[in-house]
Amino acid sequence: MAGIDIDASLGSVIGGKTADAFEEAFGIRTVYDLLSHYPRRYVDPAGMSDLGTLTVGEHVTVLAEVLSSVAVDPKKNNREWSTSKAQGKSQRRRASGRAEIVIGDGSGQLKLVFFNQPWRSKQCRIGRRGLFEGTVSSYRGTYQLTHPRFILLPDDPEDPDYAESVELFTDRLVPIYPATEKLTSWRIAQTVKMLVKQLRDSDDLDARFDPLPDAVREREGLMGLRAAWQAIHQPVDLAAVEEAKRRLRFDEAFTLQVLLAQRRERLRAVTATPRQRRGGGLLHAFDERMQLTLTGAQTRVGEEIFDDLATGHPMHRLLQGDVGTGKTLVALRAMLAVVDAGAQAVLLAPTEVLAQQHFATLTNLLGPLAQGGQLGAGEDATGITLVTGSLRSRQRRDALAALAQGTAGIAVGTHALLEQSVEFADLGLVVIDEQHRFGVEQRAVLSRALPDGTRPHVLVMTATPIPRTVAMTVFGDLDVSVLDEAPPGRQPIATHVVVPKEKPAYLARIWSRITEEVAAGRKAYVVCPRIGDDGAGGAGDTGTFDDGDRGDASSTPMSSVLDVVVDLRDRLLPDLRIGMLHGRMSAEAKEQVMGDFAADHSDPRALDVLVATTVIEVGVDVPQATVMVIMDADRFGISQLHQLRGRVGRGDVASLCLLVTSAEAGSPGRERLDAVASTTDGFELARVDLQTRREGDVLGSMQSGRRSSLQLLQVLRDEDIVRSARDSATEIVATDIDLRRHRPLRAAVARLLDQERTDFLEKG
Repeated sequence: MAGIDIDASLGSVIGGKTADAFEEAFGIRTVYDLLSHYPRRYVDPAGMSDLGTLTVGEHVTVLAEVLSSVAVDPKKNNREWSTSKAQGKSQRRRASGRAEIVIGDGSGQLKLVFFNQPWRSKQCRIGRRGLFEGTVSSYRGTYQLTHPRFILLPDDPEDPDYAESVELFTDRLVPIYPATEKLTSWRIAQTVKMLVKQLRDSDDLDARFDPLPDAVREREGLMGLRAAWQAIHQPVDLAAVEEAKRRLRFDEAFTLQVLLAQRRERLRAVTATPRQRRGGGLLHAFDERMQLTLTGAQTRVGEEIFDDLATGHPMHRLLQGDVGTGKTLVALRAMLAVVDAGAQAVLLAPTEVLAQQHFATLTNLLGPLAQGGQLGAGEDATGITLVTGSLRSRQRRDALAALAQGTAGIAVGTHALLEQSVEFADLGLVVIDEQHRFGVEQRAVLSRALPDGTRPHVLVMTATPIPRTVAMTVFGDLDVSVLDEAPPGRQPIATHVVVPKEKPAYLARIWSRITEEVAAGRKAYVVCPRIGDDGAGGAGDTGTFDDGDRGDASSTPMSSVLDVVVDLRDRLLPDLRIGMLHGRMSAEAKEQVMGDFAADHSDPRALDVLVATTVIEVGVDVPQATVMVIMDADRFGISQLHQLRGRVGRGDVASLCLLVTSAEAGSPGRERLDAVASTTDGFELARVDLQTRREGDVLGSMQSGRRSSLQLLQVLRDEDIVRSARDSATEIVATDIDLRRHRPLRAAVARLLDQERTDFLEKG
């Protein structure tokens, strides 16, 4: 018998209809995909599962015993009625009645309800045990499953489910798989069992498909691939499961680290023009103008960047730091050093609001040093130009000409800078802000080869702190610099959770507090999760749960910008000047609103309160803003809340962030808010954030399709595995970058990414 081909389409092995069901439910297309669809837990038929931890809305599979079983006739005042053969047929013809069955496992009980199927009470006799699957609901305070799927343990050879049950329960441990309503756990188990049987007949499977070289596998003390798949899908005991998981976790880490090691090696082969810092130039003039006192972290990171820029290979560095640690200043000084070296620098932002903010910030910081090309400009001055999609034709022509001619040393813009029509006289540095909002293909456009065959240096910035192991996993192809020190004078931000339904007076106090702050010459933000009218977001809005976080579903309508603005103007804050900002506004309108909000109180156009969506999440810098109110805060994720909070506390006055919610105490949403309120340490919050989310969500920028390549690996827990895998991957790739001597590993890397993503990696 020919050995199983793990890269074969699933339909060629199990039939097209069943294969289509797997693809629709989980994005599973190949034998490998299905073998990598691991059980989420195991049930020992000799023991009992736990019914004491169920929650409403959860899709569950439970092992339990039938405690009571009755058929209910609605025409007989819900009294139990006979389930004799004749009466059963009669009732089924009338399509009336129901079966109510109570199951238990010693830790709790659960009701099963079958409408129009009273005969189920006979099928599920008292004392029978089995697996029951469905979605938990609550009726009159009682948890129940309505029309659950089930398989009873072997009891009666005449039972129609007997043969299937015998096959499923042959093994001591029963695997319970992630399942859907249409594709049940036991259907998945039956299909996987067929594949595992073929694995046993494939003696050469490890030689053909195991991605771990023998030396690595032996050094790490790991079992082979075939043995691991057999053990995880049909284990003899839980110890075998753990050994299989250890092997498969290493696989996930190792394959990803090999891919990243290949990228690092290929980058080393690429050339870049060295951009050496020089004394007495624009950078020196800027430092003199600002009378800067850099933090120790800013000095250290700045030197790392300057050293990279001076080499003949392109810098690929990730600059991360918490809110308010001065990333923009570090990036600006790097750009000025590149301009001093005779080249140009680009700052790429994900939205027009952020691009305009960066443009205004850099222009203000540089002052006359940004007036290059203008009459009276200093010798060291350079030009700064803004390139966005909303520029008028003449503005666009002037901006592109300045870039092509080299009169603009610095360009700030959005994805409009990625267009083929944009040319540079000599592009030396690309700074990408909030990199997670750009696809890798978009970032590749700006780092593509220059006319002379070299590549620009690249600095990637993120204001979302990333735990060390995640950075090593997601950005393993980048050098990482961390700004872990806030500049002196950064003001504290007190954060409180406000629950109006628990303390109604607190909501009124919020508006009073804003009035007091405005009277003292300050300003306030009010953030809403949706715009209003026709949806949650618009162009330029991240919407809720942008970074993979999951907010809590609720039947309570979400606050919207349009509704809150009306309420504040008409009723709550009628004496204050209220403005709004959201993604569906034109670029001109956004720029006008931000200008009005930043204006001094004495300016008749100035705004006191800005009601906005998450377009203000990053980059917006208004030092007078001291209060932020986030409505329906449980609708946002941890890192998003932390970024929003960072818009206040930027001046010389202590600030306040109020998280308004209706989430119940103990709910996931409330726990997220309590975490945000408990600390302003972004790195600590990032760890909490990661612990509550799937690895694939966090690593989404490295994934393709609907399935994450990380099924078992947890980068916080498995840091040692990631480090070992990285060392082994680096060692192999250093002598065999194309993996010509490691064909199974090469195939595993190819599986990790789709063809478009692989093409990107080949382009570097």
